[in-house]
Amino acid sequence: MGDVLAMATAERPDLADLLESLTPEQWESPSLCAGWSVRQVAAHVIGYESLGLGGAVLLMLRNGGRLNRANAARLDDVAAWSSERIVEEYRTHLRPRGITAAFGGRIGLTDCTIHHQDIRRPLGLPRTIPPERLREALDFAPRARALPAPANMRGLRFVAPDLDWSHGEGPEVHGPGEALLVAVAGRASALGDLSGDGVDELARRVRG
Repeated sequence: MGDVLAMATAERPDLADLLESLTPEQWESPSLCAGWSVRQVAAHVIGYESLGLGGAVLLMLRNGGRLNRANAARLDDVAAWSSERIVEEYRTHLRPRGITAAFGGRIGLTDCTIHHQDIRRPLGLPRTIPPERLREALDFAPRARALPAPANMRGLRFVAPDLDWSHGEGPEVHGPGEALLVAVAGRASALGDLSGDGVDELARRVRG
């Protein structure tokens, strides 16, 4: 458990370093999250940290326990932060706490890793994710109910040869671990990096 928290803590300065290098135009570019800019994604990832667990629970209650509504409400609060403020929030809150520390830090690690790619992929800034972090995020994805991953992965077998990793039973989906994670999280842009008898079904779910 402590190792996962260490991975989640290490992922945040990596994303902060990227954000600090972006131009003003890149900050306002579209991300892989439909309707969200790079700025909005970056603010969303770190926006819960200043609330703490109690504040996050209250936010959920105020929004009927619906995560999408809570995320939108919190984004309304933090999207106006300056680029400098967002980067500073990452530097200040390196270690997940509250809701992002749940499941031994796996929520914080998986959320940050996926959204890191949501920013990098459309900007054409590829990255080699440390394999231990990527493997942990893939292991958690089938249980991450805040993501579409559990439904997208059901009844399929996923194989990442670069990680010597596999999960599930059924028609197979092969590809790099990064592309598998991004695809099962619901990002259609990663589907082209995958192959196998199960890709068409995965694409139907992701695009549906």
